Amino acid sequence: MELADFEKKDMMNGQVIHDTYQLPVHKVLLLLETNASRGLTHDDATQRLQQFGPNVLPLIRRHGPFIRFLLQFHHPLIYILLAATLITALLGEWVDASVIFGVVLVNAIVGFIQESRAERALEALMSMVKTEATVLREGEKHQISSSSVVPGDVVLVQSGDKIPADLRLISISELQIDESALTGESVPVVKEELLLPPDTALADRRNLAYSGTLVTYGQGIGVAVGTGAETEIGRIHQLIGSAADIATPLTKKIACFSQILTVVILALAAITFGVGMWRGQPAVEMFIAAVALAVGAIPEGLPAAVTITLAIGVNRMARRHVIIRKLSAVETLGSTTVICSDKTGTLTENQMTVQAIVAGGQEYSVSGTGYEPVGTIERDGKAIDLEHAPALRECLVAGMLCNDTQLFERDHRWMIVGDPTEGALQVAAKKAGLDWKQASQQTPRVDVTPFESQRQYMATLHQMMDDTSKVVYIKGALEKVLSLCTQERGADGRIRPCNPDRINRSAHTLAERGLRVLGFAQGLVSLETNKVDMEQHVSELIWLGLQGMMDPPRSEAISAVANCQRAGITVKMITGDHALTAKAIAQQIGLGTTTVSDTGELRVMTGIELGTCSVKQMEECANETMVFARVVPEQKLRLVEALQACGHVVAMTGDGVNDAPALKQADIGVAMGRGGTEVAKEAADMILTNDNFASIEAAVEEGRGVFDNLTKFIVWTLPTNMGEGLVILMAIGAGLALPILPVQILWINMTTAVALGLMLAFEPKEARIMERFPRDPSRPLLTGELVWRILLVGTLLLTGAFGLFLWVQSSGGTLEEARTVAVNVFVMVELFYLFNCRSLEHSMFQLGVFSNPWVTWGVLTTIVLQLLFTYAPAMNFLFHTTPLNLETWIPIVGVGVASYVIVEVEKWIRRTLSGSAECSHTSKRGTI
Repeated sequence: MELADFEKKDMMNGQVIHDTYQLPVHKVLLLLETNASRGLTHDDATQRLQQFGPNVLPLIRRHGPFIRFLLQFHHPLIYILLAATLITALLGEWVDASVIFGVVLVNAIVGFIQESRAERALEALMSMVKTEATVLREGEKHQISSSSVVPGDVVLVQSGDKIPADLRLISISELQIDESALTGESVPVVKEELLLPPDTALADRRNLAYSGTLVTYGQGIGVAVGTGAETEIGRIHQLIGSAADIATPLTKKIACFSQILTVVILALAAITFGVGMWRGQPAVEMFIAAVALAVGAIPEGLPAAVTITLAIGVNRMARRHVIIRKLSAVETLGSTTVICSDKTGTLTENQMTVQAIVAGGQEYSVSGTGYEPVGTIERDGKAIDLEHAPALRECLVAGMLCNDTQLFERDHRWMIVGDPTEGALQVAAKKAGLDWKQASQQTPRVDVTPFESQRQYMATLHQMMDDTSKVVYIKGALEKVLSLCTQERGADGRIRPCNPDRINRSAHTLAERGLRVLGFAQGLVSLETNKVDMEQHVSELIWLGLQGMMDPPRSEAISAVANCQRAGITVKMITGDHALTAKAIAQQIGLGTTTVSDTGELRVMTGIELGTCSVKQMEECANETMVFARVVPEQKLRLVEALQACGHVVAMTGDGVNDAPALKQADIGVAMGRGGTEVAKEAADMILTNDNFASIEAAVEEGRGVFDNLTKFIVWTLPTNMGEGLVILMAIGAGLALPILPVQILWINMTTAVALGLMLAFEPKEARIMERFPRDPSRPLLTGELVWRILLVGTLLLTGAFGLFLWVQSSGGTLEEARTVAVNVFVMVELFYLFNCRSLEHSMFQLGVFSNPWVTWGVLTTIVLQLLFTYAPAMNFLFHTTPLNLETWIPIVGVGVASYVIVEVEKWIRRTLSGSAECSHTSKRGTI
């Protein structure tokens, strides 16, 4: 690309120059008006700091605490309750008004507390890039805060440094940078100064160093080409800020239900008032009746029940290593249809592991994963003794000594300091029984030639124990190391002519399995030699073998993926790593067993291919493809959006900075607690404390259980609201006194919701919950079957309460006595109906009568409360009730028992019909 393609005026107008990987260094320096050897002047730096601003990420404006609290009242049903509070207060019904408003206030406080703990992703990003930087100013080195770095600054970095800004590299010395948190690359990237072609993928821009990434090896000098929001991390920051908060399936359904219920309640209240006025009844009484209808029809306990049920799910998940940051995430997992998982550190160990060794023409397998040196080296299923495998021993020794990485144990965890690839070689040697410390003492290192991309190998010179000679060990790219060898060590240890064709075939076989292959060789040199000089001192090298490694899949992830698939959940891999590596891991964990290409191979799409897709094509590819490789953050976000456009409920797992926007956009974001970045954790809805993908399976199971229990509560509570509304309407239509007063309705709704309904939140998960497919996101919250049951029980409540109300009055009872009976009928039917709702399909005897002890305690508590309500003088005064004689309780309990029997019969009929239909379908399918 020519210099003319970049407009120099952009720099002067405060616009940072992009795509500098396509330009030669001298042109980049010219555009940035800086000098590689002297850097900027202090005046230039000050001017640019004012022009471009500090090297920090800008805050996105969000609602303050007061506005967030007020938004808790932004709900149609809450509006009705607030209006009911105002009306009852104006009518002097202070008890009613206080109770209604108290329920609304508690619900708002709970919601505010939950939201206040969220939305901190941007602060985590800012803390991530706060570091010190070494820059050249007027030819001298200066240590400054990273926030003071400006475009054009010449920055010096070395091993252990965090890159302070996006840099175009000017010069490097063995520079390697860990970019896994940004790109998903599982090993440090070897940086080069070469010019790159246009459209080079983000992860392949080896002449750039990205802000927030970590230098693991070597040194380098670069010129700052992007600071603050103009860095790659800054772009991710903007993506997080622009990703909208997603309503979960339950909140969507409850919102829709609430809107419909709001219209119905207002219409019924208006009809009630109008009919009463038409009949000539006093306006104040009709206001009370309308308020009673509204209060009775609104399920006041629903918001609290949803919050408490979700909170119970949170506690259950915490015991299974899952931390929930947003309550709605609990039920969302139960409806999840697609899990989009990052590869590195999520499905894999994020610890390079040697899995295969080829030495002396024989292939050996290495068991064990990660940095823990537990495992064996085997051939044909038998452990190998190095005394009988000299070629294997020398190959392992070469990998152990030609190595600058340390392996150690801390707090019962094995870790490395250095390069993950070298760490894998150290672990493999230790598994074979070799000791690095002992070997280093016996053959101490004399000299080293570090790895360089131009050389493609690393070489170390060692003094032999007998002091008669020295040995050179070499590791590096297969092609380069093999080209230096004329001989090889056979399986028996003898030297023989090298066979490059056979070695290349072995390397190709390992590469096809997704392994990263390194070659190893050795050479003897004279005792006087103290420098590693391949041309002068080493004429012939002896080929020792190959070691193939990869970041292996977690063993528990394999079974977890299988379980998710059996539960009807599709698992997709979205990674920034290479396509071949991603494909190999996907095959090992069992992804895409049903989605293959025409050639019978697992289909893998790369970020470049996704970049050419239209919106429609993106939706098709997202739906049909299981593995996506070399994907940049924007594409991860687009893939999640495409899947959501296809109607999926999407869970996104990840641990890196590059995952944060997609985590926030997904219906539920799942971050890793141990290996995850703070950015990912703050953007996520839930965190796995053990970084175990298998915990997602447990979370899905708990989520399904929570959704079931919420549905049970709704099916249990709505008939009461319906029955109360119908009783009020019936009385108004017939011109009779209200069978239940507003304050009595509040007593029914609140006491039963707490003492009875909430006990369903503790209901154990039903059997075979993970053998059914995810709930269809388009399926209504209440199916036709459940609506029918609500209508049935609501009718039973109307018949029982209104019937006994009239019976008491016709038998000479007082109005207070009749109302007391009506209230107790409502509570008794709710009590027996609770046992029906413990399972929406089966009898409580199949579940176990006492399998949920909370129900037992709730029933006993309700009985005590109703006895107080009926017989305590203070309660009689507050709620306008009167004591009942023993005979009056017989029909009350009889209505409750009858309702239980009728609902169980309805469930039995439905099970019978469903079983017959299923048998018929199976029979027909078998005859086709």
